[in-house]
Amino acid sequence: MAKTAFIGLGVMGGPMAGHLAAAGHDVRVYNRTEEKARDWAQKHKGRTYTSVANAADGADIVFSCVGNDRDLREVFDAAASKMRKGAIFVDHTTASAEIARELAAKAEERGLGFLDAPVSGGQAGAEAGRLTVMAGGEASVFAEAQPVMAAYAANMTLIGPAGAGQLAKMVNQICIAGVLQGLAEGLHFAKRADLDVEKVIAAISKGAAQSWQMENRWKTMTEGRFDFGFAVDWMRKDLGLVLDEAERNGADLALVEMVDGYYADVQNMGGKRWDTSSLIARLEKPQRS
Repeated sequence: MAKTAFIGLGVMGGPMAGHLAAAGHDVRVYNRTEEKARDWAQKHKGRTYTSVANAADGADIVFSCVGNDRDLREVFDAAASKMRKGAIFVDHTTASAEIARELAAKAEERGLGFLDAPVSGGQAGAEAGRLTVMAGGEASVFAEAQPVMAAYAANMTLIGPAGAGQLAKMVNQICIAGVLQGLAEGLHFAKRADLDVEKVIAAISKGAAQSWQMENRWKTMTEGRFDFGFAVDWMRKDLGLVLDEAERNGADLALVEMVDGYYADVQNMGGKRWDTSSLIARLEKPQRS
């Protein structure tokens, strides 16, 4: 079993750290809000620490799942100051490819391994231990971390060198944005056409229009229920990373620009913490109280 530290116990990190503990790994946790760390410790076998550095001291692998590039840089620098040579830092934050490359270079200078390893699967996937990990980094480092990540991940793929994991996550978010907007418009159209939406979904979900979002969100979208974890605020952060990267690499992302604007509309409607399926709300705004 590995000696691990987990930094960041939010809706994703908390369950992921819990699965590590359940798998028998030695888990030390740190969270900026100490109360959340104490709550985690009451539910799981592990130890809480009041600093990132102390949590990381002596760990074989340090995991992080924090908010943004700035948070990640601070966490990495604090952890790396105490990590032993040969230890690995695995970052599950959705961040920029630039910060991943920066930290990979710092890790190499210190004799540490580094993976940028954002995840997909949402809160439900984290709680079920069925996340998808897309990683960037060295193959040998990935091979060492993979058996430990298996505690909370069902699918793990090394995409390429440092930064490739974050770029793959951007592709993931581009595809999700497009699928959700298409599903929102399709459901909206079906209702305006006075169709039996349930029958329509039963028919088209068995054909080329099928998607995870359709199977899992069509009903709640039509009912106006948007409390499924991955908030609009977070999606806008992710799409901002996508658009910044597209500006650098020249990709034409007209759909992403459009859907990002639609999510801004949802925020202005009071939906900052609604989940990403709430795109339908702006289409049906006149019908919502």
